[in-house]
Formats: sequence, C-alpha cells, structure tokens
Amino acid sequence: MPTLLSADEVAKALAGLPDWSGDTGQLTRSVEASSFMAGIRLVDAVAEAAERADHHPDIDIRWRTVTFVLSTHSKGGVTELDLALAREIDRLSLDS
Repeated sequence: MPTLLSADEVAKALAGLPDWSGDTGQLTRSVEASSFMAGIRLVDAVAEAAERADHHPDIDIRWRTVTFVLSTHSKGGVTELDLALAREIDRLSLDS
C-alpha cells in the first residue's frame, strides 16, 4: 500500500517534473494540445495508462487545454502512485 509523501519528498519530486505544481495534497499539470482532438486522444491514452495502474486522475478538458490533478484519495494526499502517473502523463503528452 502506498504511503503519503512528505513535503520534502514532494518538492524533490517536483524538481524532476518541471511542468507540474503542487504540494502534499495534490499535483497539477495543464497540457495545451495542438487541437481539441489531440487533447481527447491524450485523455484516452492517459485513461488507458490509469486503468493499467489502477490509479485514476481527475481530468478537466477546456477546448485544447487538458488539466490533470493527481492525488491518492484513499490516502488523502500525494503518494508514489501519483508521481509514477505524472511521469507517464509527461511521456504521453509529448505527442499532443
């Protein structure tokens, strides 16, 4: 079972995730896709990755801007599961 990360652990992790912001409660990133459909394809790809990981982000779509919010709800904050999904979202967003 994942454990909550400390403020120092989250800060250190965010140093390696420059497009993300957040604290011990949640991580957030917005991606500006090249088109609305590219944004939808990104959401679909992230949804598939989230299902494989059994860890699901909150997703907000506003035309070409897709915002992801990560938090391990069952733990009440950020865990390694969120960091792993943030890295995967970064990888997938390269194609949007």
